[in-house]
Amino acid sequence: MMLVFEVRGLPSKPGSPNMDKFHGQSIGQVVKCENGYLAGTTAFDLDGKEVCKFDSKSSKGSIEDRFEGDHFGNFIKAVRSRKIADLHADIEQGHLSSALCHTSNISYRLGQKADPDAIKEAFKTNKDALDTFERFQEHLAINEVDIKVDKATLGVPLKMDPKTERFIDNEAANKMLTQAYRAPYVVPAEV
Repeated sequence: MMLVFEVRGLPSKPGSPNMDKFHGQSIGQVVKCENGYLAGTTAFDLDGKEVCKFDSKSSKGSIEDRFEGDHFGNFIKAVRSRKIADLHADIEQGHLSSALCHTSNISYRLGQKADPDAIKEAFKTNKDALDTFERFQEHLAINEVDIKVDKATLGVPLKMDPKTERFIDNEAANKMLTQAYRAPYVVPAEV
């Protein structure tokens, strides 16, 4: 499985107050699968035809009721009730989601500045990665950023063992999974 995480800090074009969109999302998530994709709260087939819409928000009721399907509202409800059973998901789900973001950051931090041609060469066997890079390059060009001058960082490919939650054959990346703690604020090796 490949994880692609795109962050845009520039508008859709100079002077615009709006961000550009990918599959209708300017802020949100797009999850691509073999038979389609999820964009925000809507599932589409490979041709872009809507298959199903997931929307549990309501404009009526208490804040907990209005955001019952929202993880922030659900967390607030569980804090107020002090009942773990009120949570929609175990904390491990939050850990795994956060770990994906940390993995991207580790790849980036271990990466190096590279010319656009070198990045394309690195991505040539992965259509999704190459498509992402081309969108990124186009977005920067529209905003008058030349990545031949202001080079992008090409992160290192990382593979993780899901059982040990450690990177395979990359000790430099494994060292970034934690930090040196200051006593007495030390997280034990086994919790």
